[in-house]
Amino acid sequence: MFNWLPKNVSTFGGDVDSVLYLIYYIVAGWFVLTYGAIIYFVIRYRQRPGQKAVYITGNTVQQYGWVLVLGLIVLVMDVGIDIHGEQVWDKIKLHTPAADVQVRVTAKQFNWEVLYPGPDGAFNTADDRQIDGQLHVPVNKVVHVTLTSKDVIHSFFLPHLRLKQDALPGRNIVLWFAATEAGEYAWPCAELCGTGHTGMLGRLTVHTAEDYATWVQSQWGGS
Repeated sequence: MFNWLPKNVSTFGGDVDSVLYLIYYIVAGWFVLTYGAIIYFVIRYRQRPGQKAVYITGNTVQQYGWVLVLGLIVLVMDVGIDIHGEQVWDKIKLHTPAADVQVRVTAKQFNWEVLYPGPDGAFNTADDRQIDGQLHVPVNKVVHVTLTSKDVIHSFFLPHLRLKQDALPGRNIVLWFAATEAGEYAWPCAELCGTGHTGMLGRLTVHTAEDYATWVQSQWGGS
């Protein structure tokens, strides 16, 4: 049903998609019921020869009852969506697993600056390395990204990992993901940030363990 979505390669992508499924099926069900009722009434009470229109005065109590009952049903479903959404939010945002890999990503017009800590695992040391527009990570490992912006609001968006977070000037926001499948994935800015917004496109490369070790070796050698 959701074949138009990008392929999910995130450990928590299924949880995010489950919220979309819930909203989709509830809205689809109400759509069918509403337009089904409209079509039924159009046919059932259409103008026909020999049948006069009947003036109905209505019943205020019944009318209120219909409105209140349907409103209560909608409220219950809305609360159900909110509860499920809160559970997914809690799982992703409030329970961050320990990092296997850490990077710092700084957004600016119109590029992504990706800072790697190097083999010592510590930032602000001699082996730090910045690679613009390229995020390299190993598969099935937890990656922590410390996100900020140099100028305006940008948005860090990895659709295949169901991850989207605004980058704000003056704030360091930590987010995480774990990719489940090796490959290359588009990494656009999802917040209109100026005339070069559409060209602010990075690339996420998810390596196998062996390929990631090879990539690290190519960047830092024996250091």
